[in-house]
Amino acid sequence: MNLRPIYGHTALLHRLAGALASSRFPQAALFTGGPGVGKQRLALWVAQGLLCQTGPGEPCGKCSSCAQVLRLGHPDLHWFVPVPRPKAGDSDKQVEQVKELLAEVMAERRNQPFYRRAEGMVSHALASIRLLQRVVSLTPFQGPCKVVVLGDAERLVVQEASQEAANALLKVLEEPPDDTVVILTTSEPQGLLPTIRSRLVPLRVGRVGDTAVKEFLQRELAPPIEGEALKRRTLLAEGSIGRALWAQDSDNEADRAAKDLLKAIEGGASEWSLRTLAQAPWAARGDFTAILEALAVRLRDRLAAGTSAGNDLRSHLAALRRVEETRAEAQSNANPQLAMAVLASDLEQLL
Repeated sequence: MNLRPIYGHTALLHRLAGALASSRFPQAALFTGGPGVGKQRLALWVAQGLLCQTGPGEPCGKCSSCAQVLRLGHPDLHWFVPVPRPKAGDSDKQVEQVKELLAEVMAERRNQPFYRRAEGMVSHALASIRLLQRVVSLTPFQGPCKVVVLGDAERLVVQEASQEAANALLKVLEEPPDDTVVILTTSEPQGLLPTIRSRLVPLRVGRVGDTAVKEFLQRELAPPIEGEALKRRTLLAEGSIGRALWAQDSDNEADRAAKDLLKAIEGGASEWSLRTLAQAPWAARGDFTAILEALAVRLRDRLAAGTSAGNDLRSHLAALRRVEETRAEAQSNANPQLAMAVLASDLEQLL
């Protein structure tokens, strides 16, 4: 199965095509933006443009190289994603294990190009860095260059490496071989070492419009999302097609939890305190984040329905801001139990 088309980002694609055609695309770049906005998909589009047989620029989509990239089968495209830590004791065997794990992930994405966010325990460990170094040292097999895409770069664990290995990675980013382009993507650029960020040309990837999200949900999913489900999923996405996809599995459960939390808040501290005690105090980026997203959607639903006016409207807007602030804190792995208790207390005063 091929990678799915890019929805939205029309202006950004035009800029990237111009940079590719004029050979102005940097050899070491950093794509930043919110979770699920399409950073890695855009990086793969750039790789397709660089490897296209018609020459660098907007990919033609018809040549054999373009087809290989869309099938994640081009020998000069190397896509690194976070994987579990290798268990072998020997460093060379660890690199081979990472290579095998990445091959398994790519095989899964060929069969199902819609993938979920990286789980909490996976990373780019030292063995991944060593494999990346080996890839960069290779001669292009088929195309005019090699393209290395390192997704979720905030999971890069350079601090566990020896100083020599860390310096080697920084050297690759500072002076990539002439036949190599390296693209890192992250939704948390502050999670990267400043020395790494300073060696990368940043490019901001923004959110897409609701129209692009709706088109994706209607055209790419089987069966397509329609009616109220489409409206709700689009609200939840907030311009992120990835978030619209991630909501598919957890939407109902998270929405029920958000509904129960609001009901508990209406019942006062004696009720919401019991609800917050039931929240696990770990894995802030998992179920807790999904609950916050569903809670934000419910508050937006109230605002969109026009049921709030005057002070009530301002209170609901303030409540929505508090939920968004808590969701941002959750990305830094805040204690979900404590965060939910503070949020519930604030919402009780606002709603």
